[in-house]
Amino acid sequence: MAVQVVLVHGIRTSATMWRAQVAHLEQRGTPVTAVDLPGHGTRRGEEFTLDEAFATIDRAVRDAATRGPVLLVGHSMGGLLSIEYVGREDPPPVAAFIAASCTSIPRGVGLAAYRFLARRFDSLPDRGLGLTNRVLDRTLPPETRPDFGAGGYAFDAQDSALASLSVLDLLAALRRIEVPLWFVNGQWDQLRVNEKLFTSIAKDAELIVVPRTTHLVTAMRPRVFNALLEVALTTVETSTC
Repeated sequence: MAVQVVLVHGIRTSATMWRAQVAHLEQRGTPVTAVDLPGHGTRRGEEFTLDEAFATIDRAVRDAATRGPVLLVGHSMGGLLSIEYVGREDPPPVAAFIAASCTSIPRGVGLAAYRFLARRFDSLPDRGLGLTNRVLDRTLPPETRPDFGAGGYAFDAQDSALASLSVLDLLAALRRIEVPLWFVNGQWDQLRVNEKLFTSIAKDAELIVVPRTTHLVTAMRPRVFNALLEVALTTVETSTC
């Protein structure tokens, strides 16, 4: 059976952030599902809760698993949620996992500072959209620039989503993950702070740092990220032959 890919986006954005990856996977004939988490994308207006976020990932994974082995790919918040999900005591049907831009424990001073800055941006007349657009215009290539915000921005869900992450027990989850795992970080990613800890705990993890790249590694270097998808897909395909 063909490997199935499930993609989980980061905070504020939506499934549209994966357009470059979806196009690549479809071109190679690999089935792919990109979900919208509650309060994001097509589900803006819904309340963000951890229970529904995990349920969203679980529905997509279990549906895909009926058709083949699943490669789960999460970015930023989606990666943090996916670490907790894959590392459950009763493991879900995931054959391999890519965790992008999420090697940081979302607690304490770091999380408080992130929430403070997010609230300050949200208090601006345009909720910080102008500044966001200027940064993205300067850092993302033309081929992916429209994708990041094409599904809209989940301003209303942002603070509650960030606050909810503090209850995740990522280190315990990492100890339980027994499938191939790749951590993918940009060289200039602010969430690299715990990458050595994460890779030392996870049994079958590899760390890949993409040079000259920020937190938005999937959109800033789409060809590189697609090549890393190929590595993971080949690993799963080989192990299931």
